[in-house]
Amino acid sequence: MVVTIMTEIPTLSVSTRLMSHEGDLTQWVSAENPLTIQHGAHGLVGLGQAIRLVFRGPSRFRDAAETWRSIAAAATIDDAIKAPGSGLVCFGTFTFSDDSPQESVLIVPQVVIGRQGTTSWRTNISLPDQHLQREHSPSSHPASFAPLEWKPGLLSESDYVGEVAKLVARLQEGEANKVVLARDLIAHAPGIRDWRAALQRLVESYPDCATFAIDGLVGSTPETLARVEGGRLSIRVLAGSAARGDNPADDRQQAQNLVTSSKDNDEHRFAVGSVVNSLHGVSSHVVADEHPFTLKLANVWHLATDIEATLPAQVSSLDVVAAIHPSAAVAGSPTDTALAMISQSEPFDRGRYAGPVGWMDASGDGEWSIALRCAQWSPQGIITAYAGAGIVADSDPESELLETRLKFKPVLSAFGLEL
Repeated sequence: MVVTIMTEIPTLSVSTRLMSHEGDLTQWVSAENPLTIQHGAHGLVGLGQAIRLVFRGPSRFRDAAETWRSIAAAATIDDAIKAPGSGLVCFGTFTFSDDSPQESVLIVPQVVIGRQGTTSWRTNISLPDQHLQREHSPSSHPASFAPLEWKPGLLSESDYVGEVAKLVARLQEGEANKVVLARDLIAHAPGIRDWRAALQRLVESYPDCATFAIDGLVGSTPETLARVEGGRLSIRVLAGSAARGDNPADDRQQAQNLVTSSKDNDEHRFAVGSVVNSLHGVSSHVVADEHPFTLKLANVWHLATDIEATLPAQVSSLDVVAAIHPSAAVAGSPTDTALAMISQSEPFDRGRYAGPVGWMDASGDGEWSIALRCAQWSPQGIITAYAGAGIVADSDPESELLETRLKFKPVLSAFGLEL
């Protein structure tokens, strides 16, 4: 069932039960149409499709949140587990910009396989007269595929350096505080029929990140946009990056250089400030770390700040996403000026890159991340990967280019390219 305009609220029947804890969670993922989010010990896999909801334009978040409230209210839910992600859930991915031609979607699968620690469950979701998804069991090992050949997209490395230099000049003139500039890489992969190998590499290499595959968008992101459970909101803001060192001593020095970098601290401060200011519209109690900490990933150091807030009962995780997006971490500061400068500098539509990606349950609780370190697959067999860097007045264009190379590594490595 694909819906672009909801004229009648569907009545879903939902049943969640414990299941045996067996197999790697990725083995439950559909080979050709993967639908999953895995983050640490928690993971969800969707199979089949009960409903697919499509949204576009500036009101896409509000429309999605209101539609989901109506669907959840009409559903009959029998949830014996009552864990985060049990019962009725949807998976979602949204475009970065208001005017993107790409779809923003919420997908309600027919079956959800969930796992939290040592607890596993299966949720069946159906419409009246809809056939249930056939019984599913863990599949064999994912099929391998040849490494993809990646080529520059619409913004080459040399063009990227040139655009960064132009932005730096404008920022030094005071037009804005920060602008996030992205570039793209393209690969042709018409023969891939099993995406699980790429997913497995991401899960194993980046266990502290949220690895996702939703509607052709595949990646592993370290940045939590909004995690809501029982009225408690937590956010992790990342801005400011440095490469990992070649040895332990060099690695420690890289982290220390990041901590003391005025450029990276300025970039981070703008990102945190934009989130905190946006949250005042949905919460009266917001607390942020006073100083950022260093977050160590497999290929990069980040400056990170955790933010917590208390939400009124009627505010859902998607309502929080609507209030925050786009933050300075993925757009810049001030927001409207940065978005205009991005439009002038990037010769492509970001699509869902740097947009919200995640899941939500019937109560509105859920976890949404920013779609970073990712690539979008098209039905024509074209995969487009994206990476960006935060540009401030004292940015060095060549250094920003190197940062994008680091950020491409997770998704390029997942598809077989050794870096």
